[in-house]
Amino acid sequence: MKKDVEKIYSDAITACLPDSVVREAVSSLPPVKGKLLSVAIGKAAWKMSSTAAEELGDRLTGGIVITKYHHSMGDIPRTEIYKAGHPVPDENTIAATERVLEFTSSLTEDDMVLFLVSGGGSALFESVECGLDELQDMTRQLLAAGASIGEINTLRKHLSKVKGGKFAEHVAPARVYAVLLSDVLGNDPSTIASGPACPDSSCVEDVHRIIAKYSLSLSPSVLSQLERETPKALSNSEYVIGGSVTELCAAAKRTAESLGFKTEILTDCLDTEARYAGEFLSAIGKAHKDTDIPLAYIAGGETVVHLKGRGKGGRNQELALSAALAVSGYDNIAVFSVGSDGTDGPTDAAGGYADGGTADRIRSAGIDPLSALENNDAYNALSAADSLIVTGPTGTNVNDISVVLIYPKNK
Repeated sequence: MKKDVEKIYSDAITACLPDSVVREAVSSLPPVKGKLLSVAIGKAAWKMSSTAAEELGDRLTGGIVITKYHHSMGDIPRTEIYKAGHPVPDENTIAATERVLEFTSSLTEDDMVLFLVSGGGSALFESVECGLDELQDMTRQLLAAGASIGEINTLRKHLSKVKGGKFAEHVAPARVYAVLLSDVLGNDPSTIASGPACPDSSCVEDVHRIIAKYSLSLSPSVLSQLERETPKALSNSEYVIGGSVTELCAAAKRTAESLGFKTEILTDCLDTEARYAGEFLSAIGKAHKDTDIPLAYIAGGETVVHLKGRGKGGRNQELALSAALAVSGYDNIAVFSVGSDGTDGPTDAAGGYADGGTADRIRSAGIDPLSALENNDAYNALSAADSLIVTGPTGTNVNDISVVLIYPKNK
């Protein structure tokens, strides 16, 4: 089972690396009379910037990368590389963003910014008038409450000096050509990394609704800044979207079918509590436990976790731990869930794996899997059962993929 699992998620992630997307975008760049600068933000920023630099050669005036710690893979010609905090911005986030604003100031209409955007950009590209501690506190409150990425980004856009189209305004009159690698369900360009170069449709009423929904505790100064409107139109910006969870699911389907599984994509918009998703996929597995042929059911998207305990984990690991309890005793069912960027929550794992014996292996290590789930401690529980999936940074970020595999009883 584990060999099939590894083959499916590895092939799917490889198929979604941004190399081909960036090459195609660079080949379509309009002529540039003046400077051509690249700015890359997000977990895939290093890979996107490296490919762009390779393709552009001496045409590239200079560039900047802001990516997550441990996601840089070395030097890039004519490019400055900065690493910062994710999912909560830190001092390096602010410093690197200020460097980008300096780097892209005083441009003319003859200049162009090649803006390479991937998931994680919201946390990694930020400049605010409020204090960093207040920004961090708001972000933590939203994450702990299980807010969706769209809701989190709506508040970020109204608070930020670079999000919600404000970066494109800063660069004007220079043009912005944005290449977006989507980690957002539905691929809304104004939500990907909070849309620094896209017009924003959200309004102050949306801000108030989110604050009330999650009972956020915010200072008067932050509340005042959140009531600022965002740009509703931009004349100097265009974008292309070149990667998404839809492609991730399609690639996983191709590999599963090559391994002999009859495969179905259930959805590429999975958006629910992680433990419920684990239970749902497990229920599908149990419904087909008497199959005569190998079956695979695929779901792509991004689940959420409402933090109740003080354990260690991430949404994909929590999904897998929930599934471990649900499929316990079924020796022909496997469930796994993986973040395409190679990280899941504040851990070194990309996700987790569960089969019929995982829960018992956790118990044999002296850990109660149900208690671990309630304490949001999926990492330690799965680690004890050798059921973590660890890939390291992958160079891409197009949401998560969750799969249930059902084998014929005689396999």
